Amino acid sequence: MSHTIIDHSNSKSFFNMAWIAFVLATCGTLAGIVLLESTLATKGFLAMGFVFTVSACFTLAKVTRDRHESERLYNKVERAKTEQFLSEKENPGSSF
Repeated sequence: MSHTIIDHSNSKSFFNMAWIAFVLATCGTLAGIVLLESTLATKGFLAMGFVFTVSACFTLAKVTRDRHESERLYNKVERAKTEQFLSEKENPGSSF
């Protein structure tokens, strides 16, 4: 049996780069909407669409992460049950 712990965390630099990219993209898009030569109704429609898109992206990322983590836990439990079952079959007289 191999018990290896794999660290899936990101570095601080990657985390900071992701937030900087998000802030720059958000500010750039909002500046583009504000500076757009159009009616207030059009700007409002574009701004609301942008806000809903960003919200949907955050929600999708959270749901995807939550599903991945729950599957990892489920697989970990199933793997432990399988290992216990196999060890009991190999050594029928011994128990933990």
